[in-house]
Amino acid sequence: MASSRPTAPDTVLVVDFGAQYAQLIARRVREARVFSEIVPSTMPVAEMLAKEPKAIILSGGPSSVYADGAPSIDRALFEAGVPVFGMCYGFQLMATTLGGTVDNNGAREYGRTDLTVSKSGSTLFEGTPDEQVVWMSHGDACSAAPEGFTVTASTGQVPVAAFEDDERRLYGVQYHPEVMHSTFGQQVLEHFLYRGARIAPTWTAGSIVEEQVALIRERVGSKRAICGLSGGVDSAVAAALVNEAIGSQLTCVYVDHGLMRTGETEQVEKDFVAATGAQLKVVDASERFLNALAGVTDPEEKRKIIGREFIRVFEQAQAEIIADADSDGEDVAFLVQGTLYPDVVESGGGTGTANIKSHHNVGGLPEDLEFELVEPLRQLFKDEVRMVGQELGLPDEIVQRQPFPGPGLGIRIIGEVTRERLDLLRQADAIAREELTAAGLDRDIWQCPVVLLADVRSVGVQGDGRTYGHPVVLRPVSSEDAMTADWSRLPYDVLATISNRITNEVRDINRVTLDVTSKPPGTIEWE
Repeated sequence: MASSRPTAPDTVLVVDFGAQYAQLIARRVREARVFSEIVPSTMPVAEMLAKEPKAIILSGGPSSVYADGAPSIDRALFEAGVPVFGMCYGFQLMATTLGGTVDNNGAREYGRTDLTVSKSGSTLFEGTPDEQVVWMSHGDACSAAPEGFTVTASTGQVPVAAFEDDERRLYGVQYHPEVMHSTFGQQVLEHFLYRGARIAPTWTAGSIVEEQVALIRERVGSKRAICGLSGGVDSAVAAALVNEAIGSQLTCVYVDHGLMRTGETEQVEKDFVAATGAQLKVVDASERFLNALAGVTDPEEKRKIIGREFIRVFEQAQAEIIADADSDGEDVAFLVQGTLYPDVVESGGGTGTANIKSHHNVGGLPEDLEFELVEPLRQLFKDEVRMVGQELGLPDEIVQRQPFPGPGLGIRIIGEVTRERLDLLRQADAIAREELTAAGLDRDIWQCPVVLLADVRSVGVQGDGRTYGHPVVLRPVSSEDAMTADWSRLPYDVLATISNRITNEVRDINRVTLDVTSKPPGTIEWE
């Protein structure tokens, strides 16, 4: 098969100083059609520069530049000739590192703040109003810009709220342009990217497909691959992308682990194959998974067991595929997975952060894995994956499907996973999904996990009798990329209908509760 050497996209590094908005900055850069990658502030500057970034953004952070142990940056970063944009803490760090003055004088600003632009034709502010609202979050304030910089904006409390050095292509703002409350923040960010850093906005769904197809072809060569197809957006798009690259060298394996929702196995077999023409092998392994999960209640252990059993089933499928195929002697050497950027970040990868939970695509794989992993979506957020899916021609039934975890309903049962408990949860979940669809709310929420509190029982009254059944929890959430989320304010009449139907129609469930926790502090899934 002919292959072409892929061209890496122009990359902007987002240096994370512990900001709650680091992922949002990366998203905003990508919305400007420029590729971004988050790196920890502890990464040596030499390693950052070795990535050959076209620009570097310094994020905000919770520290004061004068605090003991506060993150710092090597001055060499600003002398390397790479355009740099400092935001909030990154702005103050740039100022102090290059000889400016940052004071801890009580000039604090939090939330919406009026910004006055003093040089409206500057690189950052051209075409924006002289008076605009920005989002501030700082205790220290810059009172003098470093030598060579022009002060381009201020506020009532801060004399230097933005500065620019076009000669060295160094820029900074005291506020957070990445948040929606900064009314012209995206325009200012794009001015840095397009005008300051001179990066062309070429990173699109089409370019992602082109780049990944070339990378996959080069890596896989004439060997073969299998893909674990769950029916979710991530695995479907990953499979379609690899199928686009290597065609008949890919066999998709759908493992029916007995942890899927009602009707999903049939949907996978029908919709995906019809859309892609890919080879699909269905393996019924439900008994195997249920036996492996018997007696297990710890959520991390569940995830690891499910991940381990997946790989073992794939190894069996590999042998069967090779035996059945008219093979040329090449082994199935690659395993395709739909790992996304939030999966990597939450599993402690990419930013030097702590592990929040092991992910079935990241932290739950056995050490003796016999395949090389192919993860074509590893650097993408969920909305970008949907764009790639549309580019590949997948139908909306797949592309717009609400997220569903690889471990399936196994991590939506609090307690031991049994066939009986799975049947209860499937019925409750199907009712919730039916009513949300009937109310036209599918696109308004990110997803609505239904959680069975299997180890909890509550007293109820149904008919004239006392019941002692299980509660379920509705977890409707709104999010852009699962890095942060808020609970969805569903109409009361919809919630009432869901509750009434579940308690009336699902035996042994006598109470429906609503989870109104944002992320953070809670994760989207309970386990």
